[in-house]
Amino acid sequence: MSSSPLVKTDLPGIPVRHGKVRDVYDFGDRLLLVATDRISAFDWILPTGIPDKGRVLTQISKFWFDRLNVPHHLLSLDAQLLPLPDGTDVNGLEGRSMVVRKSEVVPIECVARGYLAGSGWKEYQQTQSVCGIKLPAGLVNGSKLPEPIFTPATKADEGHDENISFERMCEEVGEDLATELRQRTLDIYQSAADYARGKGIVIADTKFEFGQAEGELILIDEVLTPDSSRFWPEDLYSPGQEQPSFDKQFVRNWLESTDWDKNSPPPELPAEIVTQTRAKYIDAFHRLTEQPFRWE
Repeated sequence: MSSSPLVKTDLPGIPVRHGKVRDVYDFGDRLLLVATDRISAFDWILPTGIPDKGRVLTQISKFWFDRLNVPHHLLSLDAQLLPLPDGTDVNGLEGRSMVVRKSEVVPIECVARGYLAGSGWKEYQQTQSVCGIKLPAGLVNGSKLPEPIFTPATKADEGHDENISFERMCEEVGEDLATELRQRTLDIYQSAADYARGKGIVIADTKFEFGQAEGELILIDEVLTPDSSRFWPEDLYSPGQEQPSFDKQFVRNWLESTDWDKNSPPPELPAEIVTQTRAKYIDAFHRLTEQPFRWE
């Protein structure tokens, strides 16, 4: 196990944008996406990182990019293909870096839901619908939906993404692009969910990002990871309750058990929560890929 999490990167002289988890460096026609070990919850970046979390996210993303038959932005996991500044700690970047094509990001989170959970469950309780899509009566927390639904959201650099209707999405990006994104999102989700089910993982929902590069619509950012999806162990799935998970819901649940008010800086995570969270991420990697995790 890594001795300490990587929560900050620095490539002097290279333009950078720091996200909640990823540091995105601009090398002109290409970007370097570095997945740190930061973890966020309730719109806060927590003060404690999860060792190797960024490597798990990167390796799972690579697995899906290789498996899915869709155009995407990933070029390589070798950061040294780029003109890195002298003295760069390439060992620290290993396993957590993606060299990608630069694209014009579509400003919509493309969310597919196969099960009722999270904000979808909250909205259903109030309106019996999600993002304007009417759902059957009598569903419970964790219910499998009759068929997967597409529930777009606006992208937010800070704070919550906002669920929107498909009609609103059409107003934002145009009907043709919105229709294509909906179909691609549902197709990719269904293919991935079918595969994961065979590996003992229920993908309850997931969000994708897309970009446009040289006239082509491509899948970008991370894909089908425990950070961008709800992963549930199939053998423990039981509708009508909060499901055990491989994702950071475990950390959210611990935070909910404390007296933290969510309006002030969050507390440090205890060592046992860090260890268990790391193990959950790596377990998801093992189940999906059936490959060894090099940094275990």
